Amino acid sequence: MIISDKEGEILVKTARLAVAEYLRMDKKISLSDETKNRFSYNSGVFVTLSKGENLRGCIGFPTPEKKLYQSLVDAAIASATEDPRFRPVRYEELGEITFEVTVLTPPTVIKVNEPSEYPNKIKVGRDGLVIKWEFGSGLLLPQVPIEHGWNEEEFLGYACEKAGAPRDYWKQKSTMILKFEGIVFKETQPNGIVSRINL
Repeated sequence: MIISDKEGEILVKTARLAVAEYLRMDKKISLSDETKNRFSYNSGVFVTLSKGENLRGCIGFPTPEKKLYQSLVDAAIASATEDPRFRPVRYEELGEITFEVTVLTPPTVIKVNEPSEYPNKIKVGRDGLVIKWEFGSGLLLPQVPIEHGWNEEEFLGYACEKAGAPRDYWKQKSTMILKFEGIVFKETQPNGIVSRINL
């Protein structure tokens, strides 16, 4: 999957517009035909909102079930209004919030003979993880372990925790682990220049 810097800029600006329109008018934005045509392929996507150094919302779709332009708008609005960890974003806050969009490659199952092989099958700075176990699933984006300085084993542990599992649950044979890559674009400051984040 190749996304140009220009397309990355359009994705981030569209996410911001979608949130602004929803918070101000309580309705979903109408996208131009050009934007729809450009992003009419199916793709997973996450939208991350940050206020200063602090996370303000992050929601997305890990699998390519919908067109990217549809997933982008839905994820942007949900990250601003539905993230259970935070109170909903207010319209007046948008001038203090930076937007980040991560477009995902389809998750693939990591095949191993023994769970001890997992750390060697993933790469911090390239891969995101999805953990699936008996009681749920959880996802961490590729940029998360870099931001926290985790190694591969710590990344696996925190991904288990995100799924509601014990931190060492990746060592269980019943646990399914998938990896994906992300293409990340982020505003350098609220409503500022959009740049590609090289992980």
